[in-house]
Amino acid sequence: MQTKGSDVLVVTGTATVLEASRLLASGGVGALVVSADGSSIDGIVSERDIARVVAHRGADGLSAAVESVMTREVTTCSLDDTIDHLMAVMTDRRVRHLPVVVDGALAGIVSIGDVVKHRLDELETETKTLHDYITTGR
Repeated sequence: MQTKGSDVLVVTGTATVLEASRLLASGGVGALVVSADGSSIDGIVSERDIARVVAHRGADGLSAAVESVMTREVTTCSLDDTIDHLMAVMTDRRVRHLPVVVDGALAGIVSIGDVVKHRLDELETETKTLHDYITTGR
């Protein structure tokens, strides 16, 4: 969260799937938190949810309300969760996005891409440290 910030794209449950898909595209993100007030979490809607509704309903699915296609039981995380914990939760729950909750309110979102990037940065730092130690003895 420190490097990516706390911006979260939010959509209401009454918005259409088409409106949600446009927001996903313009924001360059893979999921939106569904919230009536921007703080509480009513659900989450992803590109995958939209693909499924279009596959089942065709173009008519685009006029459906987001609340009819969203995932209602949302797995969340906190600022105190470790990267290892987030990776385990994402793998176990088969989710790609975890809204971050602080004091019961939406405070951000972590994607699987964020987790992978952080882990790659850690590995790069570790590799550089080991290389420096081997070549300089420090």
